[in-house]
Amino acid sequence: MRAAEDEMTVEGYAAVFDAPATLYSYEGVDYKEAIDRGAFIAAEMQDVVMNYNHGGKPVARTKNHTLELTVDGRGLKVRADLSGTEEGRRLYEEIKGGYIDKMSFAFVVSEDTYDRDTHTRRILGIKRLYDVAAVDMPAYDATHISARSYFDAEAVKAERAEARARKIRRIKLMMEVIR
Repeated sequence: MRAAEDEMTVEGYAAVFDAPATLYSYEGVDYKEAIDRGAFIAAEMQDVVMNYNHGGKPVARTKNHTLELTVDGRGLKVRADLSGTEEGRRLYEEIKGGYIDKMSFAFVVSEDTYDRDTHTRRILGIKRLYDVAAVDMPAYDATHISARSYFDAEAVKAERAEARARKIRRIKLMMEVIR
């Protein structure tokens, strides 16, 4: 399959729940961190940007609807249209080519715990999410990002159109019942 020339969409996970990452090692001890399934429940995520390695110009943004963030059973899912900026188009090509295939996120913690036995910090709550980033060296190796194929993008468009049509039919039906 090939990627669409006019649709430069990428998808991935910037955070994966319950997948401990070793943040650093000291004197033979691995210090880890894991994201709890409920960490994003109260997180402020109204204006989040996407960029490369947490720096440079934004390539997508929630405020202009080029960046979509959803929390599902696996983690923080990212879907971004990178076609709007030159930096975004370059990043898309690097993701599509497999040069960049991991993600990260920048955030402020509202609540956490630490297990001295396992040397693991567990993030229970995130106060504010600042950015999601395609990265070359992630803290969490379980993350990923990939370019969507043209056929995948077309299938999603068709599914969304059908869902909208079902919703419209339901509303019309409800309006007839009310009369």
